[in-house]
This record gives sequence, structure tokens and C-alpha cells, in this order.
Amino acid sequence: MFKRSMISLGLAGLGMASMLAATPEPYSATHKPVLHGRHWVAITGKPLGALAGARMFERGGNAVDAACAMLAVVCTMYDDVSWGGETQALIFDPRTNGVVGINALGVAPTGATPDFFQERKLRYPPNEGPLAAVVPGNPGGLMLMLAEFGTLPLKVVLEPALAMAEGYPIEAELVRKIDRDAAKLKQWPYSSNVFFPYPGREPSAPRPGEVWRQPDLANTLRKLVEAESEALAGGRDRRQAIYAACDRFYRGDIAEEFVRGSLEQGGLFTLEDLANWRAKIEAPVRTTYKGIDVYKLTCWTQGPVFLQVLNLLEPLDLQSMGYNSARYIHTVYQAMNLAYADRDFYYGDPDVPPAEPIAGLLSKSYARERLKLLNDKNNPDVRPGDPYPFQGETHPFLRYLTNWSNLRTNRISANADRAEFDATFRAGTTSIQAADDRGWAVSVTPSGGWMPACVAGRTGIGMSQRMQSFVLDPAENPYNVVAPGKRPRVTLTPTLALTNNRPFLCFSVQGGDTQDQNLLQFFLNIVEFGMTVQEACEAANFTSYQMRSSFGEHRAEPGRITLNREVPSWVRNELRRRGYVSDSAEKTSGPITAIYFDQTHQTFWGGASHHGEDYGIAW
Repeated sequence: MFKRSMISLGLAGLGMASMLAATPEPYSATHKPVLHGRHWVAITGKPLGALAGARMFERGGNAVDAACAMLAVVCTMYDDVSWGGETQALIFDPRTNGVVGINALGVAPTGATPDFFQERKLRYPPNEGPLAAVVPGNPGGLMLMLAEFGTLPLKVVLEPALAMAEGYPIEAELVRKIDRDAAKLKQWPYSSNVFFPYPGREPSAPRPGEVWRQPDLANTLRKLVEAESEALAGGRDRRQAIYAACDRFYRGDIAEEFVRGSLEQGGLFTLEDLANWRAKIEAPVRTTYKGIDVYKLTCWTQGPVFLQVLNLLEPLDLQSMGYNSARYIHTVYQAMNLAYADRDFYYGDPDVPPAEPIAGLLSKSYARERLKLLNDKNNPDVRPGDPYPFQGETHPFLRYLTNWSNLRTNRISANADRAEFDATFRAGTTSIQAADDRGWAVSVTPSGGWMPACVAGRTGIGMSQRMQSFVLDPAENPYNVVAPGKRPRVTLTPTLALTNNRPFLCFSVQGGDTQDQNLLQFFLNIVEFGMTVQEACEAANFTSYQMRSSFGEHRAEPGRITLNREVPSWVRNELRRRGYVSDSAEKTSGPITAIYFDQTHQTFWGGASHHGEDYGIAW
């Protein structure tokens, strides 16, 4: 029914495959069509989120404005992210032809020490509730991106999210999550008020399609708009006015209520924790793969692991192995494991000592040395290497490496609840991609504050659960031990790739510890095997569990591989002969969202996986 409207001419939504034909070559036809655009593209995890991005473009905004509007909406919709979570972003700025990183990950609050959690008989910080929260990063990240790289006022960008907080027809997926976590949500009084607004009715949660209202969140968003308006009336410019709204959130009455609500429920936040935190712009890390410049956020995310694997694979002839052949799967799987062992031991907050050896880890020479460990058999005992000599230094923690092994530490046993492990290992979030014909490109992987979310007082804001990604024992990872004011190492990992100093690919994915595994295979599908962006989003991936989960009890399952059911029997049999323990699944990747930049025709090709509710609009 929207065929004649401008924004819907580029609609790539659920159920559209029967209406639009997908090009079947060189692989099978895709379930969803490629999303073609000439002027702009907006893709995210929810249809209403993509529409918010499209509205910003139609208001004259750029890709950063659109990304910020999409972020605001998916936070409001609890698309496995809420306002109390964290933002990780990469932005290509056409004014400088450079890539910048946005670090809007919160820090641990006052009192969050290893002793605090160990005294409570915990091996890791808890995975939910008020003690699982770091400082909210999404509001600060959104306002930093908007102030420095956007063009529209905060009032305009928050318009869709505010309207939805005032009431929108809730989707079935969120209702399912509320019902699933009802017992936990009801133990926190403010969460109970938000998610069960009909106490005299059964069910007391909203029904699918019912208008769900979040008055406390709407009030918080109005306060941000009021702060901006007052600053503009006082003579401040657009940028300064947005930062005035940011100050109200982190150093004003919103912060006061957030801290009060957290403390009331057993949290640790102080006013100083919020007042001292800042989102920041930083330099990303980079490697080249066969002439393509690939950018990631640095080691406070798992992003550099993607670059490490590319360095390992670059000397190899992957094309001759054949797409998803036994040899190809084995080679990529083993290379991933080498890089992920380094991730598990070396990655952490670079702003807090000790300094991570990121230069050595990303050295091509280090990759060549590590590549010597690959052989024809699966090795379930891959361990971290020593990157320090490759940056001219001596390793300060060699004593910890002696006994470091996923075969000895918190491994999944035959009696463990594998379903629970798999669910946390693949824990979802959302992703955001935006690009425009002015040259801007944005990739965002926000997360945190997912269900079950503990809401902080009358702010309407679900708190983050990211504290669980810290460790308490330095022997596990001396760079990622919890401390007040420190960021945990997160799984969230947006990606930008450039050719000819211009955007080539903009992509990210949801899926916990599997994110960079999925993104790596997506990237190779395009670069090595010539798939279109939509084919690569839908292609059959495989999953390693060699690395330690960043959630819950940080378990691992060395030697196990999940293959897509499309993988033929002879490939499975060959992998078993190589020593793999395999299982299979119909869906083996989190939903990927991506934009391919057609530099020849000056157009965009958008893609979104065919499962989940990820949605795109282009014009």
C-alpha cells in the first residue's frame, strides 16, 4: 500500500521477497532483495527504526542524523538495547576523508572491585540487575555524534523516539521477551511499572499491537529537548545546545534520579560516576587486506580480532579452497581461534593500565609467526601468543600464560546447560548502518539494557548489563580486571572498509561473541567469492566456541563447530576426520546489516539478513 511513496520505493522489509525478484547469480536467489539507493540508505534492527532514519534524510539531515534517530528509536523499543546501554560507532567523515571512532561505553561505578564481587561468592560480576550496570553510554554517544558530525537539532532527531515513548503499538517480539522474563522484571519495582502497566488485568503486560506507553522515558526525553531549547534561547549554537542537554542527563536532575533509583535497588552508582564520564572521539585501528583498508574500534571492543584474522588469512589462497569447503572452513576456523585466544587474554580498556600490546597484535610479522601453528588437524588447545617482541617490548605477564588454556578453565562439560551457554554466547543486540550521497557513512553496534532490564527510578531508562564482561582474576586477562572508572572489553564491533580512500563496505551484526566470526565470513564472501551484499548477509556461516564467552560464567567449548544445514555431508565428514565435534543449525549467523558502496555507479547496495526484524529503506 506504500508503493507510490518516496521512501518505500527502496523498501527492503519482511515479506518483500515475493514482490521483488532477487538476482540469482552467482549463488542461489536471496530471500530478500538487494536494497538499491542513489541518495541515502538507512538500515537497522526494526522497521520503525529504519523509518526514523528515513525521516531525518527527508528533513535534510545527513547519515549521522539518521543514525542517531535510529539509535533513539531502537533504544525506546528495547531492541536488545535501551537508553542505559552503550554505543560503539565508526564514522567516515567526507570532510577529512578519514574514519573516526565513537567510544560511548560506560565505566564501572564506584565500589566495583574484584573484592566486592568475590566477597559475594561470585566468579564474575552478575549478568543482570543493578550490580550488572555500567554508566549509561547511549545518550552521551548519541549527543556526541549529533553535535560533532550531524546537522539537525536534537529536538528533531529525538522526535520519532519521543512520539513512540508517548505510545506506539508494541511488537510481538518485545511482548515475548517481557513474558519470558516476567518473574525477573517484577522483582524490580520500576521495571514492573514500565513493563506491566495493567496490574488489574491478566496478562498485565501489553498485548501485541496494543499501544504501549513509557511516560517516565518520555519525560526524560522531553527534559533533553527542553535543555537544548533553553540553551538556544540563551544564545548558544546548535552544538553547544546539544551538549547542554547532555549535561542535564549526566550532571543534572536526570542523573540525580538515575543514581537514586539505582541505589534504591542495590546499585553502586554515585553522582560523580555519571558526572565524570564522557563519550569520546578516538582513532580506530586498521589493517589492509589485499588492498582494502579495514577499520575497527580498538581493544576495548573485540574489533581488532577481525583485523588479526585478516592478517593471518591474507597470504593464503582462499578462493582456490572453495566456498565453505572442508579445507576453507578448517583454515578460517583455526585462524579465528588463534586471534580469539589473543582477544581473551590481551584486550581491555586502553585508557587504564596496563597498556595492551595492540601494535604487536596487529603486526603482519606477528601474524606470519602465528600462522606457522596451523596444521591439518583441529587444535582445541590454541593459546595466546606473545606479541610484545613485535613492538620491541618484553612481555610483563608471561607468568600467566603458562597455565592459560581453555581446556582447563571453566569449560562446558557434558552436563552443562548447553542451551543456556549458546544463548549467552550469541546474545543479541541491534545494528545501524547509514550512508548518504554527501559521502557520510556510519556503522553502529549499540547494546546493553536488554531484557530483563532493571529500570533506574523514574527515568524510564533500563540499565546496562555490561559489567559481566569484566574478569576478577588477572590470570584470566590482566588487562580486563574490573575497577571503578574502567570500561569492560565488549563484543560490540562496527566495521568500515575503504577502497580508493572512499567507503567500500559499512557493516555490523548482532550476536555476542559470534559477531566478528560472522562479519569475517560476510566480508570474505564478498571479497573472495564475489557475492552481492544481500547474498553475503544470507550466506551459511559456521561458528567456533573455542573462545571464552564474554557473558555469564565466561565458558568455552573448545573443538566444537556449528555448521549450517546447507553444508553437505562430505564436508561434515571431512571435518570430523580432522578432529571437530560438529552440530548443525538452520540459522548460523546473527542478523547482519550492511551497505556496499558501488563506486562505479555512485549508488548504494543495502543488505539485511532474512531472519529477525532488520529492515532498510533507501532512496
